[in-house]
Amino acid sequence: MTLSLADHPNLVKLIGFCAEGDERLLVYEYMPLGSLEDHLHDLLPGSKGLDWATRLKIAAGAARGLEYLHNKMEPPVIYRDLKCSNILLGPGFHPKLSDFGLAKVGPLGDKTHVSTRVMGTYGYCAPDYAMTGQLTFKSDIYSFGVVLLEIITGRKAIDFSKPAREQNLVAWARPLFKDRKGFIKMADPLLEGRFPPKAMYQAIYIAALCVQEKPNMRPAILDVVNALDFLANQSLAASEKKSP
Repeated sequence: MTLSLADHPNLVKLIGFCAEGDERLLVYEYMPLGSLEDHLHDLLPGSKGLDWATRLKIAAGAARGLEYLHNKMEPPVIYRDLKCSNILLGPGFHPKLSDFGLAKVGPLGDKTHVSTRVMGTYGYCAPDYAMTGQLTFKSDIYSFGVVLLEIITGRKAIDFSKPAREQNLVAWARPLFKDRKGFIKMADPLLEGRFPPKAMYQAIYIAALCVQEKPNMRPAILDVVNALDFLANQSLAASEKKSP
């Protein structure tokens, strides 16, 4: 019931429901551009990949949706299933979080976590939550970091078609986080080098903070929103200058 009342520009809006006999249906607003996964991993032949400014716009919008769940909902909500296929895109590539079937009310009062059965999607699930069943807001931050890495690199969170060392996106990326000169290698080849190197480095740095192994070292979602909004606005201004 809590999420049916949610009203935010970066959350898919619930329009109605059906509960008749054995039928249980939810009706959500239509998102004509599909999911972020479609545009990163399932491009049709001949389709162009997302440009850098659009990628940052999507990342910043998804972060704002998550910030609403964590900080503005009463009671606060842990999403628990943040992944590219759950970020839907409207006109102008406006992103909205969808599918709140695994969402959980966050810890209240003096509690630091919610103990629950481990659920979520392999590759996005925070290792601390996977090992202990202790769900926190920082579990969502880890998942967001994985999504941000996908946006930057064009790689899947888990890809068994790659060599063993490269199948897990976070494990592949961690050594590259420390390589100030080699971080450009992480960029999605579909970007064809069309991005400001400094902005790329800053985006990778944000992702690296989000996927730290210790949950208390991950940033709060509001800090992520502020950092990505800054990068997205910079990128938008730069792309508008280049437009004729």
